[in-house]
Amino acid sequence: MSADTRASRQGKESRQRLLRRFRIVRLVRRGRTPEDSPDDAAVRRRLGVGFWLAIVWLVAIAFVALFAPMLPIADPTKVAFGGPRESPSLDAWFGTDALGRDVFSRTMHGARISLAVGGFAIVFGMVVGGALGILAGYYRGRLDQAVGFVFFVLLSFPALVLAILITATLERSLLVVSLTIGILAVAPVGLLARASTLVYAEREFVAAARVLGAKHGRIIVRELLPNVVIPMGALTLLGMAVAVVSEGSLAFLGLSVAGDDAISWGKMIVDGAGLRDLQNATHVAMFPVAVMFVTVLALNFAGDRIRQYFDVKELPF
Repeated sequence: MSADTRASRQGKESRQRLLRRFRIVRLVRRGRTPEDSPDDAAVRRRLGVGFWLAIVWLVAIAFVALFAPMLPIADPTKVAFGGPRESPSLDAWFGTDALGRDVFSRTMHGARISLAVGGFAIVFGMVVGGALGILAGYYRGRLDQAVGFVFFVLLSFPALVLAILITATLERSLLVVSLTIGILAVAPVGLLARASTLVYAEREFVAAARVLGAKHGRIIVRELLPNVVIPMGALTLLGMAVAVVSEGSLAFLGLSVAGDDAISWGKMIVDGAGLRDLQNATHVAMFPVAVMFVTVLALNFAGDRIRQYFDVKELPF
């Protein structure tokens, strides 16, 4: 065998070793192992029909929430649109409530506040809790201890008592109610972000970035954040479902968004929870309950499928 042939073969083997190492690093960054077969990856990345049905429902309900004032439906605040507690009919698809208001129109408009509270609350929790968790997991030391103490205080304080304290002290506006529920989401999201950061901060690509002289800000934004966002993103829809239910719970206590024009699913359920309505006009409460149930179910199912899609595993806190 000539020297040129041996050199060519050695160069080819060296390139193959480098490509294999590069592939292993990419798999590690994605949370997979080199032993994962293509069939396993295909199964893991199959979302399924149920996921897309849930997404269709969520898109439809979001569209209704955004454009409810422009839709050709009745005025949700109009009294005596029909008779009191009328059953569902062609004129009033969901019937009317005790004041003769159209339940269908109120349900469509109620999506605006319920989804706005849920969306804003989880975004606040993701931004604040995620930022604190990443910083605590990366820098560790005293910062980690201080942030961890804040998280555990929030988790230890009764959530319902904290929500009542804030909403009863301040004005019950959309912003205040959303911030109240968002504060309750900071600790769970922050602990997940911290746990993910602790895991990824020890990976090879972060160590390589440090060796190359990358600054802390670049490592956090370019190396850690894209990996930590995946488990946090999988939690977004699940957290939004919890926030929507939390708004309904505050409505039962009379602490949801104030105002006769502030319609939400929780307030509608309270309006139909009287003894007379439950006995003779169950549709007043049941239709908002059904819409809320399907929406929360879709959020939970879609969030769980996304978690499985990205293979987000439970991480120790």
